[in-house]
Order: sequence, then structure tokens, then C-alpha cells
Amino acid sequence: MIENERIIRKSLVIQAARQMMTAARTAPKGKGIDIIEMALATDEDVHRLSAEMLKIADEKGLKFFLRDAENILQADVVLLIGTRIQTQGLNCAHCGYATCEAKPDAEPCAINIIDTGIAIGSACAKAADLRVDTRVMFSAGLAAQRLKMLGDDCRCVMAIPVSATSKNPFFDRKPKD
Repeated sequence: MIENERIIRKSLVIQAARQMMTAARTAPKGKGIDIIEMALATDEDVHRLSAEMLKIADEKGLKFFLRDAENILQADVVLLIGTRIQTQGLNCAHCGYATCEAKPDAEPCAINIIDTGIAIGSACAKAADLRVDTRVMFSAGLAAQRLKMLGDDCRCVMAIPVSATSKNPFFDRKPKD
């Protein structure tokens, strides 16, 4: 049997994204508590993300959302990584509040945000190992958060579009008017 890479490329990229999820899941977590949520968006869901990014661009006047909305359409899959809000009870004040009790409930614990960053770093390291193209995008992550793609209680959602082409489509991008 012959399998042409051009025909199976999308499935290979999705497999790579699944391995990126595993890397993110096994990344160290503050106090050993895992509150990271992840999902893969493909096809129609990537188009939903792009449409929401266009709405955000219109609402906020941020032009890079226009560029990123078009850019994620070049991905075979978009990995979404976010955190549920759960105070870790350290009273470390890293969030800017003196105690965990003083922190508003809607405000993420700083440890939650740090855990998200470590998970993203692990996912991107795996992507580099697998030689797939990626870029971390908070713009697409914000759209995913607004669409509640990781659930109602997920915050600080980031998106990582994944592709495997001869040139990384997520770099050397031109601004949109």
C-alpha cells in the first residue's frame, strides 16, 4: 500500500495535535492540581473561531484580529488550552491580592495562569519535536473563550493553530486594514 503524504497530511497534523495535548496534560501543575482544559477545533469550529475573531475586531477595533482570523483558516487543527478558575489557597499574593479570600471569584488565581503557560510551552515543545508549524494566539483563544468552547468556567484560553506545509503560514504575516 502507498500512502501519499499530501492525501493524509491533515490526519497527520491532527495526530500531532493530539500528542501536543498529551504533552500539555503531563506538564507540571501548581500543587499537583490539574485544572487545565483542552480541545481540538477542526473544520466548522475553526470557521466559527474565525467569525468570532472578526466580531471582536469590529467591536474593539483591533486590526490584528482581522489578520489572525484569516490566518487560522490555514490551520488543519487549532488546539485550545485554558484553565478553570480555582484558587489554590496559597495566599501568595502573586495575583495582586493579599489573600486568596480577598481575590474576586471571577479573577483567575495566578497559579492557574502559570499552569496554563507551562502547558502551552509543553505543547509547543512537542510540536517542535514533531516538526509541525504552530503559533500561540491569544486572539483566537479569546474567541474560543467567548464561544465557551472549553466550557463556561474556562478562562485565559489560548489557541495554537497547527499546520504542516512547506512554509509556516503563521509567521511573516501582513497586517490587515
